Amino acid sequence: MAEKIWLSSPHMSDEGYELEYIKEAFYTNWVAPLGPNVDGFERELASWIGAKHAVALVSGTAAIHMALKAVGVERGDIVFCQDLTFAATANPIVYQNATPVFIDSDFETWNMDPEALEAAFDKYPDVKAVIVVHLYGLSADMDPIIKLCRKHKVILIEDAAEALGTTYKGKFAGTIGDYGIFSFNGNKIITSSGGGMLVSDYEDKIAKVRFWSTQAREKARHYQHCEVGYNYRMSNIVAGIGRGQLKVLDRRIAKKRYIFEFYKRQLNGLEGIRFMPINDWNEPNCWLSCITLTGQVRPADIMEALDNENIESRPIWKPMHMQPVFEKCDFIGDGISEKLFENGVCLPSDTKMTDDDLLRVCNVIKGLWTYS
Repeated sequence: MAEKIWLSSPHMSDEGYELEYIKEAFYTNWVAPLGPNVDGFERELASWIGAKHAVALVSGTAAIHMALKAVGVERGDIVFCQDLTFAATANPIVYQNATPVFIDSDFETWNMDPEALEAAFDKYPDVKAVIVVHLYGLSADMDPIIKLCRKHKVILIEDAAEALGTTYKGKFAGTIGDYGIFSFNGNKIITSSGGGMLVSDYEDKIAKVRFWSTQAREKARHYQHCEVGYNYRMSNIVAGIGRGQLKVLDRRIAKKRYIFEFYKRQLNGLEGIRFMPINDWNEPNCWLSCITLTGQVRPADIMEALDNENIESRPIWKPMHMQPVFEKCDFIGDGISEKLFENGVCLPSDTKMTDDDLLRVCNVIKGLWTYS
């Protein structure tokens, strides 16, 4: 069987930057959930995207959880959450015993529809927070979303787990709302094997998250706790990998964009294929190259054909309102997210792919039109 082509797998730097930081931590015995690499990763990531403050955590999910806690979300509160996303965006709302209300996407961005958000505010005027997602590295249309949140005096959290390096009108995703979160899971544009980051201009809130994330231990000689805390701090080893990866982020973004443009050149002429939307105000990182299908060839046909050739692909995220765990939650919109899910495919977008690998993927897909 031909060599496996992955959807998006870890890609360490050719220079070995990550290993340098790991070795330093090893030889200085900084193998703990604190240390110079943690401090350095927070500082360097914040500088890269232009955020004032950052706290490194064990996952992007933990970052969303801490953002919600910092906002003051608690039992009985309502949080608006983008419907088309991974479950990790919505789960922390439930951690806080709050209720998610899912907001539809639009075809123009694949992200939160401002008109659906406005309808949600009309129905639920006492909402506590809004979570918008920059899906697959595509920026949401932030201006109307921010305008609505400011009008209703509601905090906006950006889930930029898939969008590190994406910009909206010249500003990095994750730095536009009140809080931004990033993920460094193994399939992200840079990875530390796991881990996440919460960024904000609110220095006091980031300091509080840092406190909560180290088990809320008070400054006392003995172990004293006045609040419930969490074991959420990133390890010094993981942060070292992240620091090394950050040095090659520009390269990874360039390769992701190259992959997207390669697919467009090869596949754009096939009947019924439409690529994910790129808007004038959006410079996406193209974390995954995605298409929708409206013709005779269906997503399952492409995924099965690729799988038969040892090539990984996957569907567009299944919307949250369709998930059994959230079946009792309200959904506001016209079902655009459901249509994107039914018609969408994520193509392999691994930054280690060669042109021959990309051609291999394209030829498998083109073959389906030959026989359709």
